[in-house]
Amino acid sequence: MIRHIVFFSARERENVLRIADELNALGQIPHSDFFEVGLNRRIDQLSGEVDVVVYGEFRDQAALDAYKAHPIYEETIKRVRPLRELRVAADFDSKR
Repeated sequence: MIRHIVFFSARERENVLRIADELNALGQIPHSDFFEVGLNRRIDQLSGEVDVVVYGEFRDQAALDAYKAHPIYEETIKRVRPLRELRVAADFDSKR
């Protein structure tokens, strides 16, 4: 299984909820085994840069590639990119 995690920060504080709402559209893409979008609770004392987190689980690289090639993915990128400041993504293999 591949775990896909992406962190976003908003350019403007008032766009945090809009970014999360736009990113929720990615959950309509059928290639993930699990998908969710969450707001950072901001309770960590050492880091506060992240506003929104996307988390997905994918059966294999082919499923993740299909997810990223889906038209909803491309459309979501177009809507979110102008609203975000930071985007950091990480993918890792999980044995679970």
